[in-house]
Amino acid sequence: MAGIAALCMSCSDDSNSLNASDAGKDDGKIADTIIQKNPNIETENGATFETKGTTSYNGDVMAPTLSGAIYDEAVTPTREAITDEYLAVDGAPIEYYDGGVYEGDYNGKTYGLLTASEWNDLDNWKDWGEILTGEFYDKASYWEFYPHTLVAVQVVDESGTGLANVSVELLKNENVEFATRTDNKGFAYCWANLFDGYTEEVLKSEDFSLKVNGKVSEDPVKLTTKNDESLNVNTITSDAKQADAKADVAFIVDATGSMGDEIRFLQSDLSYIIDHASSATNVALRTAVVFYRDDGDEYLTRGKDFSTNVANTQAFIKEQEANGGGDYPEAVHSALEATLQNFSWNESARARIAFLILDAPPHHQDSIIESLKSSITFYAKNGIKLIPVAASGIGYSHIEASVGESDVEKLADLMLRLIKKYVE
Repeated sequence: MAGIAALCMSCSDDSNSLNASDAGKDDGKIADTIIQKNPNIETENGATFETKGTTSYNGDVMAPTLSGAIYDEAVTPTREAITDEYLAVDGAPIEYYDGGVYEGDYNGKTYGLLTASEWNDLDNWKDWGEILTGEFYDKASYWEFYPHTLVAVQVVDESGTGLANVSVELLKNENVEFATRTDNKGFAYCWANLFDGYTEEVLKSEDFSLKVNGKVSEDPVKLTTKNDESLNVNTITSDAKQADAKADVAFIVDATGSMGDEIRFLQSDLSYIIDHASSATNVALRTAVVFYRDDGDEYLTRGKDFSTNVANTQAFIKEQEANGGGDYPEAVHSALEATLQNFSWNESARARIAFLILDAPPHHQDSIIESLKSSITFYAKNGIKLIPVAASGIGYSHIEASVGESDVEKLADLMLRLIKKYVE
């Protein structure tokens, strides 16, 4: 399996950026709860960083949260079988087994060969519930994530327009159960009992309340359970200001040996996406990228901080290659940590997105599961939408989607569409 994504940026000003060097300051910025800073990492002005050690979070584990369902958006790249001609990127057409010809060329390299299908559990809530109780019923307890009860919220202004980047907290008996921020359409998704496991306790809506932009709403809270047909949305009117027309998009990429057959095509697709993302939206964009491997490899994580310089990001992506790994699980948790620790996320932006492109799960260890919970909590609390891209390789037939029927499209086009959807 393998997957990737990239994005172009045209942010004009980094004055609101959050830098890892701000960690520990009591100013309410994202960096306050960032993983402890590695003094050997340089991230200012887009410099390259490398992490070789193990990082850990400062403070307690934050309230469970995630922007959307556990993975509210899932992208599965696939590729129809093609001949060895796909290795030639000198401009010659690429021939398929069925005799068709692919003529996509981008700066002398092939792009658009990777295809993908999208599934959003929030748009298919009934199906999500069936998955949780059906084929994958044991996965929740295995990973200790229990996405069964959701509180969906939309924050709007007096005219009914969705407000982006507004803080939303789900309170249970006045204690914070879940914290997040609204997306570009004003939606926020809060989980109840996300890490608490299966329980015989019946959750009662009267035990919950919602705090939006620092104010507790008096409206009763509507819960959505896995038995509901669709989401029950809590609409709340707020006087919060609309967020800045800026967005950060990060790409987190598995660069272990199993990605060897996809990495070259992913690099080309990412460069294409980065070049076209800004022109596809009306929002100023910055992009960043992290490549990760596993413990014992040449490096654990290697990345480029947010920048408006497209050429720098593309050049860094071009320099990478797949190697290492050795066993099936990889250091996914380290990649998530590095993306939080080393990237200067803009706290005032209207959208923050991270595409996680991978072909293997994290290691199944207690300490790693706790790291994943902390990272997911942090992503959600600060409105960073995490979109996994699960890969299935080059030169093989499409993997049948576990969620049923799905449309297959070019990965580059799909990534651009999602960026536009969550940024504009």
